[in-house]
Amino acid sequence: MADDKSRIYPLDKIRNIGIIAHIDAGKTTTTERILFYTGKSYKIGDIDEGNTQMDWMEQEKERGITIVSAATTTFWKGNRINIIDTPGHVDFTAEVERSLRVLDGGITVLDAEEGVQSQSETVWRQADKYKVPRICFVNKMDKLGADFLATVKSIEVRLGANPAIMVLPIGAESTYVGNIDLLTRQAIVWNSEDLGAKFDVSDNIPEDMKAQVEEYRAKLIEKISETDDALLEKYLAGEEPSIEELKIALRKAVIAYKLVPIYAGTSLRNKGVQPLLDAVIDYLPSPQDLDHVTGINPKTNEPETRQLVPDESLAGLAFKIQNDPHVGKLTYFRVYSGKIVAGSYIYNTTKNVRERVGRLLLMHANQREEIKEAYAGEIVGIVGLKDTITGDTLCDEEHPIVLEKITFPEPVISLAIEPKTKSDQEKLGYALKHLMDEDPTFRVKTNHETGQTIISGIGELQLEVMVDRMKREFNVLANVGAPQVAYKETVEKEGQAEGKYIRQSGGRGQYGHCYLRVEPKPRGEGYEFVDAIKGGAIPAEFVTAVEKGVKESLDTGVLLGYPLVDLKVTCYDGSFHEVDSNEMAFKIAASMALREACKKANLMLLEPIMKVEVTTPSEFMGDIIGDLSSKRAQIMGTEEHNRATIVNATVPLSELSGYATQLRSMSQGRASYYMEPSHYEQVPNNLVQQMLAKSTFTGRVE
Repeated sequence: MADDKSRIYPLDKIRNIGIIAHIDAGKTTTTERILFYTGKSYKIGDIDEGNTQMDWMEQEKERGITIVSAATTTFWKGNRINIIDTPGHVDFTAEVERSLRVLDGGITVLDAEEGVQSQSETVWRQADKYKVPRICFVNKMDKLGADFLATVKSIEVRLGANPAIMVLPIGAESTYVGNIDLLTRQAIVWNSEDLGAKFDVSDNIPEDMKAQVEEYRAKLIEKISETDDALLEKYLAGEEPSIEELKIALRKAVIAYKLVPIYAGTSLRNKGVQPLLDAVIDYLPSPQDLDHVTGINPKTNEPETRQLVPDESLAGLAFKIQNDPHVGKLTYFRVYSGKIVAGSYIYNTTKNVRERVGRLLLMHANQREEIKEAYAGEIVGIVGLKDTITGDTLCDEEHPIVLEKITFPEPVISLAIEPKTKSDQEKLGYALKHLMDEDPTFRVKTNHETGQTIISGIGELQLEVMVDRMKREFNVLANVGAPQVAYKETVEKEGQAEGKYIRQSGGRGQYGHCYLRVEPKPRGEGYEFVDAIKGGAIPAEFVTAVEKGVKESLDTGVLLGYPLVDLKVTCYDGSFHEVDSNEMAFKIAASMALREACKKANLMLLEPIMKVEVTTPSEFMGDIIGDLSSKRAQIMGTEEHNRATIVNATVPLSELSGYATQLRSMSQGRASYYMEPSHYEQVPNNLVQQMLAKSTFTGRVE
């Protein structure tokens, strides 16, 4: 049991940071080096050997990728750093989204040869959304084709950031040995014998770099001075600010998101990590710098703030659920204000329920240490919460507050899954519920027509990993169908119809009667129900039944059984019977009216369009563009990068099944691609007709 008093760090000595980047830029390797140099692990983990601390799931070790964000706590120069290593793969975007929501700062890792890649842009935009200050680490300086200044240029152009170059690399590719710190004009050279734990700091700058060092140092001082009026006066008067003054001004500029400091190194070769850790302490915010968090008081619906200090009332956000084989359901929790005590009760304002805190755990990837209390600024695991899910606010019952929720993208791909045996049937439901709790982008529903269970997600890799986890963690053997695209239906123009449901079978009958009007709404705006009944033509409780009937029918669709979206439904007239009218009759009438109105309003099918980026050697570019065009792609443009060409396109998801294999055979295995959901667009009519001809959906329009 940890001594809680020794764990209480002053708020200005705590950093909550995340490591975010494109897949394969070196996030996990960088985290492993940080753990090694801060003394958290005695042996450096290696992804290729499958013995990393942070990628502890079997699936992560096999694929060499990060799937779940792992949290760990480590210490550097008297400061406590809580680190979250996030996945780079777009299929696990929920992990990045929820991590960024609770972080105070971030390290963006970039590949020195590739520069800013597509997923780097996506995570950068996610970090912008939550206003997370960050520093950049240009990794893989030892790689063939590594170019530090070109990468900095791409940060400026593609990310729209204002980079502050803090170091210049000494050499590149195989000659890379260390960096020159521009503020101190010192050369830092790493020894390779002791895994980079020791390095030499000297004033010996290589002769051929002296002019460049002075040029970039002057630019850095000018950039920092421009963010601070007092320094700018000094600078314009020809006086050079002291290093201490520059550091203080740079820290303010980073927290205000005016500058992004840039560092260089190679995590795999153990160079450049210690200055990065110093930069985390020097420039990324502590909870004290962020001062307060804003939420809504559920009683008054007015905004309220909480100071990020331990003596405030408790408020925090549950940002991740994990089912742990040893302790059961584990809730990752960021404590924003106040303190949380093991064994006490807390209030979930999102669900309006009291929850009991069983145990509190300090996390280190998949190892843990039990503690009695946790304070503002900490990230801990809670055991014992039953109803809490990702994005819920937990607080003190006397002082309720609801913090901003975490938003997640909608699933675009789904597949049917069925248990192999009767005994797997029961376990399947249990496994799916647990996996849904853990990943908010993973959805499960039952198709009532076929009786199949349909699982949906962001991409094929995510669904593949989920099925694999069912087999390994829950011992569920299941047959899986081919991936299906998540189409949606909508209407093109206005349509109205009457729904009348009358049944008379001796005794009490059934009577429901309503008129509905449907109108299209702009793409992505969802569904809206309007009650326009005048003069009590339908009593209020039956209008509610009409709304329920409409809502239930939206899920099953009219054309091909896909959900109806982006439409406004108005109930404007109807009638009722004093004795025979009931809720059920009005629900059926509403469902009939909606189907008829949609048929008159020109139903159309929408399909998910993906943003695709193919990186290929130039000689295969023509074939790849020709192949994409045959898949109904819109080519947005191409750009040259080092020895490769990048093709940007938007392509319907339905055309991309098995694309990885096709691309490999077209390019002798040398091209790679990346895709993420972009938007929904109308399916061409000839394809809709083909789908209608093949469909077994019974409720469709003829």
